[in-house]
Amino acid sequence: MDVACVSAPPTRAQTDSPCWNRAPLKPNPFAKLPLGAIKPKGWLKNQLDFMADGMTGRLHELSGFLQEDNGWFGTEEQGWEEQPYWLRGFHDLAVLTGRTDLYQEASHWIETVLNSQNESGYFGAPVHKDVPGQGGLRTCDLWPHMIMLDALRHHWEYTEDQRVEKLMTRFFEFCANIPNAVFIPHRHDFFDGKVHVQANRAGDMIPHLYWLFNRTGDSKLLQLAERFYQRIRPPTTEWLDHHIVNFTQRFAYPAIYYQQTGQQWHLKQTEYWYRQHLDTWGQQPGGIFGADERIAPGGGRVDPRQGFETCGFTEFAKNFYMLGRITGDPIYADRCEELILNHFPASQTPELKGLHYLTASNCPQLDYSSRHDFWNERGQNFNPQLFYSPHQYRCCQHNVAMGWPWYVQNMWQASADNGLATWLYGPSEVTAKVGQEQRPITIETDTGYPFETRVRMNIHMETATAFPLYLRVPRWCRNFRVWLNDTAVDNVQPEPGGFVRIQREWTSGDTVDIEMPAEIGLTEWPRNGSMTVNRGPLSYSVYIEENWQKCGGDAAWPEWEVLPASPWNYGLSIDRENPSESIDVVENDEIPAQPWTPEGAPIRLRAKGRRIWNWTLQENQMVAPVPESPVHTDEPLESIDLIPMGCARLRLSCLPETP
Repeated sequence: MDVACVSAPPTRAQTDSPCWNRAPLKPNPFAKLPLGAIKPKGWLKNQLDFMADGMTGRLHELSGFLQEDNGWFGTEEQGWEEQPYWLRGFHDLAVLTGRTDLYQEASHWIETVLNSQNESGYFGAPVHKDVPGQGGLRTCDLWPHMIMLDALRHHWEYTEDQRVEKLMTRFFEFCANIPNAVFIPHRHDFFDGKVHVQANRAGDMIPHLYWLFNRTGDSKLLQLAERFYQRIRPPTTEWLDHHIVNFTQRFAYPAIYYQQTGQQWHLKQTEYWYRQHLDTWGQQPGGIFGADERIAPGGGRVDPRQGFETCGFTEFAKNFYMLGRITGDPIYADRCEELILNHFPASQTPELKGLHYLTASNCPQLDYSSRHDFWNERGQNFNPQLFYSPHQYRCCQHNVAMGWPWYVQNMWQASADNGLATWLYGPSEVTAKVGQEQRPITIETDTGYPFETRVRMNIHMETATAFPLYLRVPRWCRNFRVWLNDTAVDNVQPEPGGFVRIQREWTSGDTVDIEMPAEIGLTEWPRNGSMTVNRGPLSYSVYIEENWQKCGGDAAWPEWEVLPASPWNYGLSIDRENPSESIDVVENDEIPAQPWTPEGAPIRLRAKGRRIWNWTLQENQMVAPVPESPVHTDEPLESIDLIPMGCARLRLSCLPETP
């Protein structure tokens, strides 16, 4: 047996799967396992079941965009991003839950899309093939196809339907024949409306081109990938893009294109854009930045009351998955867990029957109001964006479908040395082929992660097989420990942010146990001296009792606002150097079916603090900015319960110090 601490698996070019890069693309250390190889268990399976019975599973009944008069079904009506946003999550949800009713609906859509290709190679809504502009110019809107190809590729993963490769081949020939003058146009004065979205997001086509190249070896696909990359709209200011969704897609494009160029500066450019944005606008926990829909330079909007659009969660996570496979760097798994486990659950109702547009770290009231002018980039009254609805929020209403199904699919990765890597911890079961002989194995993972940080893996196989198993060491974790068949593996001292690799011949019945001690720590926000309490992978918010009130919708699918029913305006009285000395941990014995609620939170922290009487809601019903620490108050010292941010829809997570 060989046990070692490594930063990433080795890389080698492979050509027997579209998931492994063939030359001249740079070899990838990790590859995605096919849809269906990873099955959720425990609380994670419950999220998919809630989705199936909730808004995503029933959205074709609720959304006007998903009726059969839409353009994806061959009509002259619009068929843009909404339908593929939903389908690429809904299809995977159907597979992962085993719901035949959902799979029949998804298959109906897949068949319709596959049969929509015409003689030119174009597929999809006819209205986007030949968009008129000024001066007689006409162009094609390729943005919706970039999304729909996600759904078709996952259909191929599950079925190996050869029609997918044929459709993509002919479609990319169509793209190559679009004249340069109207290929991904930038000029707003020639073309009106949403046709310009593709200029900001043209890099989303590149992974599809690489996927097909790895299937066929056709070098013309790499030439087309370069053409798409060169047509990405350049930044117009010192910021890559002010728009949340544009940014969460665009920041990754240089690193994705690195696979073709091999230029290290492309990898560094992706990290530069990420750090520039997060260091300036990300003054809140959970890996989000305050932008509402768009950041506002010069507007003073660097505060945890600024929201993050729900579409941004799924698009950010999608790119973290890809960047992890391209680089092997586990930092992208850390960022994904930080984002999804701390914020994504709060973007939806507990039954997953509605969502809201914006989620913020400091937001003690989610009301049906248009007075939140700080959330409106125009500085005028805007549509309500905080209440929960299954009927509103067009793009997010459909794109939220990708959230949990894609998270499940990326919990494990295939490694280039014929092994497996646990990438996102959680209750799951993975079946994959490993070792030189590519023999099938199954690993069952029993854990309550992220609420508990102990993991047990049970390994099953028919024949003893040698392969490497990679165990990610999260960046928050010190003293990561491993047991093999109940015997401690003491000959390694893993550092946070790497992997423990166990290379051995495995037999059925082998077990691996992991212990990741979850320590209490603080993140300090230097702009105002506020702080966020963390424990393990989770950040914490003041517990606020929730008063849910119907504000619209109908009896079957209501809309909700959530108002506070308990005090929330607290500061922490804490030893910043030794926060665990003044915080107690209270754990439940069991994790409920839906842990992402205040009542169901499997773990609480009990801290001390004081009320800040003049920290209140402003006239526009937004919480006032965080007072600069320390805040001196005569209010008495109280016991304050903190719950995981993902459990808190009303939340105060950036708190000042009150001595």
